[in-house]
Amino acid sequence: TSRGIVPEACSSWFLPRLVGIAQAQEWVMTGRVFGADEALAGGLVRSVHPAGELLDAARTLAKEIIDNTAPVSVALARQMMWRMLGASHPMEAHRVDSRGIQIRGRSNDVKEGVMSFLEKRPAKFVDRVSSDVPDIFPGWSEPEFF
Repeated sequence: TSRGIVPEACSSWFLPRLVGIAQAQEWVMTGRVFGADEALAGGLVRSVHPAGELLDAARTLAKEIIDNTAPVSVALARQMMWRMLGASHPMEAHRVDSRGIQIRGRSNDVKEGVMSFLEKRPAKFVDRVSSDVPDIFPGWSEPEFF
């Protein structure tokens, strides 16, 4: 806006969903260029690291996810959260969440997760993203844009 242009690249849709409408409007309406600290404070990024430590921090987070979670559940949770950003009502998310819990509740990974908890040991998840991600979005059709 400070250069006479308006949001582009779907930022008018994504930015308010990521940081809230008030923060998005402030940044867009002022056209202010801001640094990492303001991006962190505004919720655009989850952490800030010195350049020399960024890859180590990213690898640490990735290792935590890999070592402690079921890959199929991570993949499914990612799909759920991104798709539900566009839901028109919380009931859509409730239905998807309920289907996910019902279907994943019968999985080998959940059985292993419960047993590993009871036996106080790390879980060894066996389900694979390449073959075991369930379809919890019945009737979901990708919108046609053109």
